[in-house]
Amino acid sequence: MDTEEMRDKINDKLYDSEELFHKKLGTDMNYRFSYIWPFIIFHTLLQISWFIGAYMLYHAKLATIIWAISLGLATLEAISLVAHRYYSHKAFKPTRLLKIILFFFQTMAGQNSIFTWATDHKLHHKYSDTDADPHNSKRGFFFSHMGWLMVKKHPLFIQKRKQMDFSELLADKMLMFQYKYFLPLYFVIGLVLPIAVPIYFWNETLWTSFFVAYCFRYVTTLHITWTINSFAHLWGTKPYDKRLQATNSKISWFFTFADGWHNFHHAYPWDYRMSEFGNFTSSSGMLLDIFANMGLAYDLKTASPNIIHERMKNHGDETGQQMLKNKNL
Repeated sequence: MDTEEMRDKINDKLYDSEELFHKKLGTDMNYRFSYIWPFIIFHTLLQISWFIGAYMLYHAKLATIIWAISLGLATLEAISLVAHRYYSHKAFKPTRLLKIILFFFQTMAGQNSIFTWATDHKLHHKYSDTDADPHNSKRGFFFSHMGWLMVKKHPLFIQKRKQMDFSELLADKMLMFQYKYFLPLYFVIGLVLPIAVPIYFWNETLWTSFFVAYCFRYVTTLHITWTINSFAHLWGTKPYDKRLQATNSKISWFFTFADGWHNFHHAYPWDYRMSEFGNFTSSSGMLLDIFANMGLAYDLKTASPNIIHERMKNHGDETGQQMLKNKNL
């Protein structure tokens, strides 16, 4: 057995002892969350602003629409690469230049600081679909999609979060700088800049720029990210491990540009591809390949085919067994 296979087998055993073991924590359906009404009002207004932004698309200049789409794509990729693949799973390593670029667009995304995003996500993987998971899908579609952001965290989540070791994250000076100054940074990078550029460079109106370049773009990217918490944990196939709640969701795959093979991701969270056998490569995976060729990213981690196939044979659902037959494995 070579070094890569030994690493894969060790990681596979470690993974089995984490998420699958902690599923015993379960979900107390009798527990009633306390609502955070300012957050409920905020998210309600955000959804309304999206509809206004959708209407304003018909009045916006083409440059404004292109600007909004470009920022939406850039911010989604930044979340996927720096908050998710790098800080949550160490699936690759970025150079300092790439790290700065990704920090900039992740801040613009407005989905909390990277530290908050990554710590929540680490708990999501370790205690997936239990009360220690911040967006526990056992509580239904709305809760896992966005409802979890409008209630106080479950006591079990708070308890387990205090027990987690985040020392590596806390030691990252750039990460903690963003965490400490996230709100003023977001105000300038995520709010003022996207709105100001269309107004200054091609004379877009203030309200059109606000509702299209900010509101419509921001809410759309939020829902795209949230599909992984909801659709990809409720509906789909489990070709890699049917013991996991996470699924390979075609809906999430479509909206996240091929990052929705979530059963694979939960089976091998440290694999930078987040896809099957390297096929259906996601936009984020392709970007990382490009960055690696440019010397901006390195140490891209993957699970070996032998380890993937073995897990599918032992734990995959009927879809997984059929996939193996099609490959004559």
